Amino acid sequence: MRCERARPAGGDEESVTLHTDHIVGGTFVAFGALVFALSGDLPFGTLSFPGAGMMPKLVAGFLILFGLLLILRARESAPVATLAWGDLPHAARVVAITAAAIALYQTLGFLVTMALLLFALTFGTERRNPLLAAGFSISAVALTYLLFDVALKTPLERGILGY
Repeated sequence: MRCERARPAGGDEESVTLHTDHIVGGTFVAFGALVFALSGDLPFGTLSFPGAGMMPKLVAGFLILFGLLLILRARESAPVATLAWGDLPHAARVVAITAAAIALYQTLGFLVTMALLLFALTFGTERRNPLLAAGFSISAVALTYLLFDVALKTPLERGILGY
């Protein structure tokens, strides 16, 4: 008596299902490899005296590690074919607003860029009350400025307006 393995109804070969975590994990691995390659010229230093390349290389290593873990456990996530793409316009707005803030950061400086970013995200994307969005944006940026620039003496980007 011979025992044969059951084959899927659709054909002779087993089908491979692509899951969302396969894509996300692969993206993390690729981005981590890119960060590692771009920070290759920076000195790593030692634990007692870290160099400029230590943090980017550590972050890249963790991105690659966690990306690989996502890929290994991807069967637990939803198949890509079952995803609803209704949130795509919302995600595109968030990416576009963030890209604009990155492009304007050096020109406008920390205070103006971050206040505009938070306002655009809370009012423009999340459709919150404009006065509450403005209050939140200004408060969050002011607290961040006080913490980093004043208390920790960390220089923040000064734009063409001087602040």
